[in-house]
Amino acid sequence: MNAVVETARSWIGTPYVHQASLRGAGCDCLGLLRGVWRDMVGPEPEAVPPYTRDWSEPQGDERLWRAGLAHLRSKPVDLVEAGDVLLFRMRDGAVAKHIGLQAETGTDPTFVHAYSGHGVIESAFSAPWARRVVARFSFPQQVSSEG
Repeated sequence: MNAVVETARSWIGTPYVHQASLRGAGCDCLGLLRGVWRDMVGPEPEAVPPYTRDWSEPQGDERLWRAGLAHLRSKPVDLVEAGDVLLFRMRDGAVAKHIGLQAETGTDPTFVHAYSGHGVIESAFSAPWARRVVARFSFPQQVSSEG
């Protein structure tokens, strides 16, 4: 089993709470990634400032994409591996601001994400989700595998 996937799945059932990042208590999609990072890599590489639900949209700022490029390993979108970090653009012309982690690959792919109204769930990586992926990353060298 992939350690990133195992760690992400340990968050399933965590309620959706905007700006939170505490397994079992609450998180949003960024909070899920932050929590998996802490388990897999160590301390978070930078403080996350408070943000609104529409953050980065008025300015058209690809803030999550830049953070991914700064702290994760960028990879081709079509190079699919379990444990990848997925960045989604939810609407054409909008900034990319939803994050998930690839869980299963192959004929029945899935991903783990925190979704408003659902909490942390594992969803089918269906065509509607796949076409929204704008970037794919992998974690940097792992320094911890505790989870």
